[in-house]
Amino acid sequence: MVHVFPRGWRPGRAASLAAFALVGGLLLAAAPSLPAKDTEKKDDQPKDLGPLPSWPQLPHPTMTIVGKDGQPAPKKIQDAVAFINQKLEETWKSEKVVPSRYADDYEFIRRATLDIIGRIATPEEIDQYTKDGSAKRSKLIERLLSDKDGEYSKHWANMWSNWLLSRSGVFGRGEYHDEMALWLEDQFASNTPYDKIVRGLLTASGENTKNGAVNFLLAHVGEQVSTKDDPEAVKKDGHFQMVPVTSRITRLFLGTQVQCAQCHDHPFYNNIKQKDFWGINAFLRQVDRKGTPPDPANGKMMAKPGPLTLEDDTGVNAEAKVYYEKRNGVVQIARAEFLPGEEDKRGRPMGEDGKPLQGIKRREALADYVIEHPMFPKAFVNRTWGVFFGRGFVNPVDDFNDQNKPSVPELLDELAVRFKNEFSYDQKDLIRCICNSNAYSLSCVANVTNASQDKEVLFSRMVLKSMSPEQLFESLVVATKAESGESKDAKKKAKEDWLDKLIGNFGDDEGNEVNFNGTIVQALMMMNGGDINDAISRADKGTVALAMKKSGGDKPSAVVRELFLATLNREPTSKEVAAITAKFNLVRPKLEAEDHTKPERKYQDLLWALVNSNEFLLNH
Repeated sequence: MVHVFPRGWRPGRAASLAAFALVGGLLLAAAPSLPAKDTEKKDDQPKDLGPLPSWPQLPHPTMTIVGKDGQPAPKKIQDAVAFINQKLEETWKSEKVVPSRYADDYEFIRRATLDIIGRIATPEEIDQYTKDGSAKRSKLIERLLSDKDGEYSKHWANMWSNWLLSRSGVFGRGEYHDEMALWLEDQFASNTPYDKIVRGLLTASGENTKNGAVNFLLAHVGEQVSTKDDPEAVKKDGHFQMVPVTSRITRLFLGTQVQCAQCHDHPFYNNIKQKDFWGINAFLRQVDRKGTPPDPANGKMMAKPGPLTLEDDTGVNAEAKVYYEKRNGVVQIARAEFLPGEEDKRGRPMGEDGKPLQGIKRREALADYVIEHPMFPKAFVNRTWGVFFGRGFVNPVDDFNDQNKPSVPELLDELAVRFKNEFSYDQKDLIRCICNSNAYSLSCVANVTNASQDKEVLFSRMVLKSMSPEQLFESLVVATKAESGESKDAKKKAKEDWLDKLIGNFGDDEGNEVNFNGTIVQALMMMNGGDINDAISRADKGTVALAMKKSGGDKPSAVVRELFLATLNREPTSKEVAAITAKFNLVRPKLEAEDHTKPERKYQDLLWALVNSNEFLLNH
C-alpha cells in the first residue's frame, strides 16, 4: 500500500488540487512489500498472506555467485554462503517456519543499493541490472562494493562516524565529525581490514585536523579530574576520567555494555564486576587533550571550532590504577586489566621490567586485548548482520549478555570464525556472504508461519527498515535530481541544513544508537519543505522534465512509469497506472484553468506524493 499525505503549500501558491485527487488513486495501489502485522484476518489486512515456498529446496534467485571479475566467487565466499543457507534452513524447519517468497528484482536492487551505498537506485542502474542475466544479484553486489564513485566508502564512513561520535554534541556534527568521516572514508576506500581500523582508532595521536581518528577518544574523555580536594589528583589519576569512552569501546568493538558495572557489578553479565570497568578505564588514564572544544550548552558553539591534539602524558597515572567506590562506600583500587578472554585469561599492560607500560604503549596494549578478545569478530558480524537485516542475532546489536542470547548461535559463531580466520577481517567479504544468501533475498511479506514479531529473530523474512536521515537525503537527491546534488559544496551545505532540520525535529539521545522512524513530524516537514518542492518543480533537469522528455511528451502511462522507477525503484502496476491516470483526467480542467501552459504540474504532484509515501521512506 502506498500511503501519502496531501501536498502542502508550495512557495508562492496554494496546494494543488491534483495532489488531493492523486492521494485517492495511490491509496488503491497494492505494493507487495509491506507485511501483515499478524495473521488475524481483519477488514484492513490482507486475507491472503501469500503462497508458501516449497520444501525442501529453496534455490537462490541469483543461481550463480560471482566475484569481482565476473567469474565464480572464491570458494571461501561460496562455502560461507552455503553455510548461512544451510543453518538458517535447519533453523526454520526446527521452528516449523516457512520462509517468505523471494523479493522480486525491483525490490532487491532497491534494498541492496540502500544497504550497501546508502541511497536508492537510479533508473539507469535498474536498466543495467535487468540486463545482467542469471547472476544479476551477485553482479549488482560486486558493482556496489567496487566503490567506483566512492559511495560505498562514504556511506560506511558516515555510519561509523555516527556510531563512534553519536549525532549529538560538538563532535556529533560539524568539523570534528567531518574529520572522523574523512579518515574512515580513506579506510573503507582502501578496504583496510577491520582490526586495523580499530587499532588505528584506539592508538591515534596528534592533531585532529591531520588525523581525524583522534576524535573518537577526544569526543568521550568525560570530566576533567579535579584538584580541588587533592592537588596531586591529576598526577595520580590522569587528566580526564575517561568514563564515556571506556564503555563505548566495549559496546562498539565487543558488543558488551560495561557501563552497567561502573557503579556496581553487572546485573546481566555474571563475569563482569565493577573492578572490570575501572580496569579497562586505567588503560586510558594517560590520555591528554590540548585545546578545548566549544561547549554548545554554554552557547559557545562556533562555525569552525579550533583544532584539538591528543597525546599521552607519561607523567600522570604512572601506576596504571584507578580508585573507585563501592556502593557501601568502601574505596578500592583497580589496576589496568582487560576483560576475560580465551580460557578466562586477562590482559595487563606490563613491560618486561614488570612495571606498567607508559604512554602510547599502554593504549597499544589495549588495542591488542580488544582485537584478540573472542567477542571482537562476533560483535562486528552481529552489527553488520543487523545493518542488512534490520536486527542482529543479538538485539540490540551492542548488548550481548547472559540474558540476551543469540537467536541462531551456531551461525553467528561460525561467521565470526570465518570473518577472522578466512576473510582476515575483510568487511567486503562479509557483506558478500550476507547479501548473496537466500535470507537476504527474501521478501518482507509475511506468511501464516512467520508473521508474528517473535519470528523476526529467525530471518525467514526481511524486516522493514526505516531510512536513516542520511539515506533519506541521498535518496531524495537521486529521486528528484535536485540541483543541490550537482555541486559537491552545494550538496554538503544542503545536507547539513537537512540534517539540522531532521535531527532537530526528531531529537536525539545521549549518544546511544537510535533508529529514526517515520513520524507525523517528519511527514509534515517533508510535505512542506521548500527544498523538496523546489527540486520537484525544477523545469530543466528535474525528474519530471526528464521523464516527459524520455516519454516523448505528455504520455501519462510512460511518464508515470519513469516516476515510479525514479522513486520506488519499480514499475507501477496496471491498477496503479489506471487509478492515477483516471485522477489526472478528473483534475486536468482545474489545472488548465489555473495555468494551461504547465501540463507537467500533475506529474510534479505525483512525484511529490511518491517521495512522501511509506514505500519510499522504508527499506523493505
